[in-house]
Amino acid sequence: MKSQMPPANQQPAPDQPFPLPTDRQVSSIPKAQGEEPFWVYPSQQMFWNAMLRKGWRWKNDDINPKDMDDIIKIHNANNEQAWQEVLKWEALHARECGTPKLRSFGGKAKQYSPRARIRYWMGYELPFDRHDWIVDRCGKDVRYVIDYYDGGAIDEKYTFALLDVRPAMDSLENVWDRMRVAWLRWRYCNESQESECATKSG
Repeated sequence: MKSQMPPANQQPAPDQPFPLPTDRQVSSIPKAQGEEPFWVYPSQQMFWNAMLRKGWRWKNDDINPKDMDDIIKIHNANNEQAWQEVLKWEALHARECGTPKLRSFGGKAKQYSPRARIRYWMGYELPFDRHDWIVDRCGKDVRYVIDYYDGGAIDEKYTFALLDVRPAMDSLENVWDRMRVAWLRWRYCNESQESECATKSG
């Protein structure tokens, strides 16, 4: 699986209402292949062109340069946050691999994960986006599913999405990791409640 990002298109689109920067930010996410050691985020111009390919169209008064600057910052912040969540899972395999890297990624906005569908049946909202990331765990490819939920107002760090990041249940190892983490969370939650009760009773 390769990333779904097409070759860089830094040319202004026809009828584009204002010029857009073409500078790109280097991420903190290690790249598993290629000459660049880290993934590089798209420029505002690349992002605009990508949105046009997906069918987005704006009138001149619908969007302004500040909006595009905010959009690219939100995009980058979401990816940085997602990678930090991946690293928490990868910490379970720190002895096996201390330097996981991202091999590829792909958006699947309309292909809701089973977990997202179950949450929806229980009355929760559906995610507004989904990504599948392939992480290179020192030679072993591991797929992660990332559901993006609306978290409300954007904060000063340009983060607003609530991320549900977990290994895909497509291998016994991934299933075991999710079982271990579920148990650890349950145990920590119970211990925290007992500690609060002991403090209040004392």
